[in-house]
Amino acid sequence: MKVTVIEEPLLEFGKGTHICPRNGIERMGVYDTKDELRRSELRLGIVGRGEGVDKLDVWLDLCRNGIVGKESELSNLFKGFGGVSADYGFFTRLLSSPSFTRAIQKSSIVKVSRIKTREERVVTAVNLYYEQVQFLAENRAIDVIICVIPEELFVSLTQKDSGSKKDTGAIEQYMEHDFRRLLKAKCMHLGIPLQLVLESTLLTGKANRGNQDDATRAWNFATALYYKGNKTVPWRLKEERFKPKSCYVGIGFYKSRDGETISTSLAQVFDEFGHGVILRGTPVVIDKNDKRPFMSEEQAYNLLSSALSEYDKALMQMPARIVIHKTSKFRDTEIRGFCRVLEEKSVRSKDFVSITNTDIRLFSQTSYPPKRGTLLSINENEGVLYTRGTIDFYQTYPGAYVPNPLKIDVYENDSSLEELAEEILGLTKMNWNNTQLDGRLPITLECAKKVGDIMKYVDVGEKPQVSYSFYM
Repeated sequence: MKVTVIEEPLLEFGKGTHICPRNGIERMGVYDTKDELRRSELRLGIVGRGEGVDKLDVWLDLCRNGIVGKESELSNLFKGFGGVSADYGFFTRLLSSPSFTRAIQKSSIVKVSRIKTREERVVTAVNLYYEQVQFLAENRAIDVIICVIPEELFVSLTQKDSGSKKDTGAIEQYMEHDFRRLLKAKCMHLGIPLQLVLESTLLTGKANRGNQDDATRAWNFATALYYKGNKTVPWRLKEERFKPKSCYVGIGFYKSRDGETISTSLAQVFDEFGHGVILRGTPVVIDKNDKRPFMSEEQAYNLLSSALSEYDKALMQMPARIVIHKTSKFRDTEIRGFCRVLEEKSVRSKDFVSITNTDIRLFSQTSYPPKRGTLLSINENEGVLYTRGTIDFYQTYPGAYVPNPLKIDVYENDSSLEELAEEILGLTKMNWNNTQLDGRLPITLECAKKVGDIMKYVDVGEKPQVSYSFYM
């Protein structure tokens, strides 16, 4: 056994590199400023009731002009937001207009809250928003549609049928996601990504009683809008020129809405640019012993074969290396299926990596948790990696709870455990829904999880969108 600390991976921006998304965007601009044909406008559609639209207008003006950071000695963690403008940072403009806005009547929201069963309330609310989203998507030239959710509607969608609220915030969050998932799935065929916001999260200053300060929320909000609307990436991992071109594949499983079947969901991330393609798998088998789903050899073969076909279509070449991340151990049937594809496609290098939770914990000699990037190598193919932990750049541990490391088990590998752990650490920074540099899961698995959450609501006969922006 040995313990090492992996250095924080660098991100590449328009005019340089940095470890932090916020500092990189502010100092060097978003990555795609290198593209001469990039767009410099982001047209926003808006759906919500009158009060919510007014709050969003105020919030958008703040995002355009900038927000002072929270008063703190931890200036790198609570960084001020410099704004969204054509000559700074994002190098784009946020465009909104009454002609891009569709109002929902307050009386319609009241009617939803009076429906007896929660399931009916959710479906009715989804249809209420869908009607307005559809109009904007079909009649206006817009890039992203922001749906503003009133607090009372949120409450009515997170209540028991008896009318009493759920006991815990975690359950309320899950219930809210039912509405979110169903709305995103129903609107998917319209071809415009959605951004959902609660009216209460648009409050600022002392009125903002949430956990995040105003500037941090603006960083995350603006970055998500930019990624969804511009169909490009604000940053990417720094390219290691000596490494072979790699294709990263994340495989996860999700239950059908009726709970009867379990299917695979696959998120394929094209190289370090983060360009991804989403593929839907087929129903799989549950192991009778450990109750975990797994694929047959033919299912594994078909899934990876489809993924590489999409890769070839997008980049007009096969990758030199395939990395597969999976949320459970690899079965012999899956390995055989994957290896058959790689042999047929002449992909020479491969790494199959299982990334799961673990009860193993490390303790530092200080009052802080171990550093992010701490790797405990148990043997050549097994390790424990802290993707969340103390960060020197922040001068603290930026989490609220004791961090849980990831268990890494390597199968069929051509790379070392340390190389794969460094790669996983880098891929945790490729989630453009969050500008804090310490994501827990690599984007391969973070994406696969979110895809599965929404994919269960997409009808079997409907072709799902392939971009991650429709699922985040």
